[in-house]
Amino acid sequence: MNQRAAILFCLLLPGAGCRPDMNDQPYSKPLQRSEFFPDGMASRPVVANTVARGHLQEDEAFSTGMIGTNLVATFPVPVTGQFLQRGQERYDIFCSVCHGRTGEGNGMIVQRGYRRPPTYHQDRLREAPVGHFFDVMTNGFGAMPDYGVLIKAEDRWAIAAYIRALQLSEHATLSDVPAAERGTLDGR
Repeated sequence: MNQRAAILFCLLLPGAGCRPDMNDQPYSKPLQRSEFFPDGMASRPVVANTVARGHLQEDEAFSTGMIGTNLVATFPVPVTGQFLQRGQERYDIFCSVCHGRTGEGNGMIVQRGYRRPPTYHQDRLREAPVGHFFDVMTNGFGAMPDYGVLIKAEDRWAIAAYIRALQLSEHATLSDVPAAERGTLDGR
């Protein structure tokens, strides 16, 4: 094969596999009627017993804040200092604009006229199970929108732990401070 024939062959080869119908394939728009499937629907139902990637919720308490219809009373994850720091960071980003840095419900948005949320320091919320805070963050409540899509579950638990720390700090007494640390207090 001479050089000219080889060049011509290489130029024609890619076009040999292309047929006009490959560029014009049939498709259906979502929720549009289709005669292709016996049920007449273009959109196919989810296959039974399958879970979309990243949506496996094996631990009900961790992923919903509930066991059955009851809110969980204890954290489904270990609460460490690092976990609380993450909770404070996420709280400051997502929650403090309405709830305030101390949980009093006096954040910047409230100061600008948005509806005031309840303080975390009232007895009703201090006595609420920790699953309540996770559930409200996940699904919203009253004027509060849901944050389930914006904040991953582990961070919602970290925020709930930080809210508990805020509640404890507001009602702490001198006897709650370890004896070794009491000397560092300046008497405020």
